Amino acid sequence: MQSNLQILFKNDDLIVINKPSGVTVNRSDTTSGNTLQDLVEKDFEIDINEEPEFIDRSGIVHRLDKETSGALIVARNSTAFRALQAQFKERTTEKEYIALAHGKISPAEGEINVPVGRLPWNRKRFGVLAGGREALTGYIVEEEYKLGDEVLSLVRLFPKTGRTHQIRVHLKHINHPIFSDELYAGRKTARDDRKYLERVFLHAHKISFNDPTSLERIEIQAPLSEELEQLLEKLDTSNIIE
Repeated sequence: MQSNLQILFKNDDLIVINKPSGVTVNRSDTTSGNTLQDLVEKDFEIDINEEPEFIDRSGIVHRLDKETSGALIVARNSTAFRALQAQFKERTTEKEYIALAHGKISPAEGEINVPVGRLPWNRKRFGVLAGGREALTGYIVEEEYKLGDEVLSLVRLFPKTGRTHQIRVHLKHINHPIFSDELYAGRKTARDDRKYLERVFLHAHKISFNDPTSLERIEIQAPLSEELEQLLEKLDTSNIIE
């Protein structure tokens, strides 16, 4: 089993990796094939004398969707694991994602503040629901591109909460779904998108948190993967209609 996990940062308490797209983070009864948890256990020593939750999750502090790439924190001991989990719960961790979304987003900077919950009629999908959990995402449009007659927006996103599929649902809610998002862009749109990119264009670009021991602020940046960079290079940045 080949791993080749890219390490972005490492100290005695934690490791930050650049998660590749296409890998499910945690093992479950419904997952098949190797998960990120399997790769972490292969590459990094896990102390079997640590606490059960730490062992059960192999030190993985948080999750990213299967097709989402980018910065992900793995604790190396249970003390660091608990401290980092607390930062996520208390929302002192800061995250920045990059997405390529359909359409010209206006205004070019703002917040999306609508509750997100699992859809009762489709347990694989989430949506904006009156009874959902609070979800807040800030955004800034970074660049605009052309693909044929359509404008695409490269967006930096700052989720203040950590709901499952939050960014994907929020961009869908404002009618700017993420490029190649099979769950939320619509079947035909996603099928057309995947002629250019065979994964969702969502990347966990930056993460900032306090070191569990020194309490110093750490900011880690994960470079875009090659297939995302290649798509952006192919897109036209000229003749954008204001």
